[in-house]
Amino acid sequence: MENMKQWERYKEYLNFNPEIGLMVDISRMMFPDDYFDRMNAPIQKAFQDMEALESGAVANTDENRMVGHYWLRAPELAPRGEITCDIEKTLQTIKDFSKKVHAGKIKSQKGKRFSRMLIIGMGGSALGPQFVSNALKASKDPVRPYFFDNTDPDGFDRVLKEIKGVLSETMTIVISKSGGTIETGNGMLEAKAAYQSKGLRFEKHAVAITEANSDLDRIAKKERWIARFPMWDWVGGRTSETSPVGLLPASLQGFDIDALLEGARLCDEVTRKKDSRSNPAALLALAWYHATGGRGKKDMVILPYKDRLQLFPKYLQQLVMESLGKEKDRNGQIVNQGISVYGNKGSTDQHAYVQQLREGLNNFFVTFIEVLKDREGPSLVLGGKATSGDYLNAFLQGTRRALSERVRESITLTIEKIDPRSVGALIALYERAVGFYASLVNVNAYHQPGVEAGKKTAGLVIELQTKALAFLKKEKGKSFTSEEIAAAINAPEEVEMVFKSLEHASANADHPIKEVCADPPFRSRYQYRP
Repeated sequence: MENMKQWERYKEYLNFNPEIGLMVDISRMMFPDDYFDRMNAPIQKAFQDMEALESGAVANTDENRMVGHYWLRAPELAPRGEITCDIEKTLQTIKDFSKKVHAGKIKSQKGKRFSRMLIIGMGGSALGPQFVSNALKASKDPVRPYFFDNTDPDGFDRVLKEIKGVLSETMTIVISKSGGTIETGNGMLEAKAAYQSKGLRFEKHAVAITEANSDLDRIAKKERWIARFPMWDWVGGRTSETSPVGLLPASLQGFDIDALLEGARLCDEVTRKKDSRSNPAALLALAWYHATGGRGKKDMVILPYKDRLQLFPKYLQQLVMESLGKEKDRNGQIVNQGISVYGNKGSTDQHAYVQQLREGLNNFFVTFIEVLKDREGPSLVLGGKATSGDYLNAFLQGTRRALSERVRESITLTIEKIDPRSVGALIALYERAVGFYASLVNVNAYHQPGVEAGKKTAGLVIELQTKALAFLKKEKGKSFTSEEIAAAINAPEEVEMVFKSLEHASANADHPIKEVCADPPFRSRYQYRP
């Protein structure tokens, strides 16, 4: 009887979008019968806010700029003709450039066809390209991607070791809007040193994606890099996958970027509907609001049952948490908003954290992502019963029911298959859902002051380290505690940072610092070692 009630609820709340091959099932979210009526006014305001955004209203007030990632797949909607023209021209340039690379008309310094690309970027400049690359990759891809997405020296070495033998046919794409992102700059310098160690000129292998007249743009222009592509000030990093940031790597890898853009454009159209019951992005936003109480009370667990979508939770983590994680609302009131996001692929997680999801803290809601098509071609029938894809589907349905039996809420997204069009639709779906939810909780989804605060502190750490090392060099032959060093450089209140910096410096041969260890460690002494 309970299953039949659930079936009736499923039929009542299923949202089907044939234009993009997407079904959204929110029937296992336990909102009351009058929920949509009560939330009609707030969601209608969210629709109005989105209309203003797409019309060119200033959305990022910190930087006094528009937010126009929706124009990237519908240039005719841009508020100014020059923006429309720029988008269309850039898209054609990306296609032409990729064709020339694939045909060997654009070659490396040694005249070789580019078969690899090293993508250097941080945050959205890496997460989007990584997700799309992993979702759509095939063995026949003409250019294989690698990534520098951190400033970890060992991480640089691991990637460079993989492409060591093919560096002469590797294109490096440096992505930074301002051109001043420290991690990206470090990666660029590490890559440049690797090329030089092989007798190669970096500029003969380098492409820039950056804002016009940025530091990176000026370097690329002066050194005559292979090409430069724009990052516009009205596109944020976490919503940049349908800009050159995502389209150039995807096109070079051989993906159909027109289909990806088409999927995103069609999803944008579907999610402009003013009836929340027929708008999949609005349904997601309203389901999130119900689950979290509009206060982030529950975590969002993303469970895609497809290996190709393994990086989707990581991509969504930035999109959702950087957009919604805000201290203050639009009225300047402290609200400490946000939704925590984590996840991995199914059915792997049935052997990881689903035990806690079913029987532990009920502090989450799940989004299952179901892909109907298993593979190209037929599958084996295993044990005379079912295919491996049948089992994958069974595990999804089983986990969904097991959670529901313990009153654990879930959403299920169903798509027909993984291809450029469906990937574009998924990206657009969540971009829009995040925008709607931000309106529901009255926060600005399009700025990120907390990220800038961390960058400023990182700069202070480097400054303190530089001063501490200079002091030790001046006093060579003598040893000092971190407290003595902090006092000597007029930063006694920053002694913890000084201590942590010296611990790191003394562990690496790059710095001529010797540690005289003590127990506990904060009593250790440091001295210059020439």
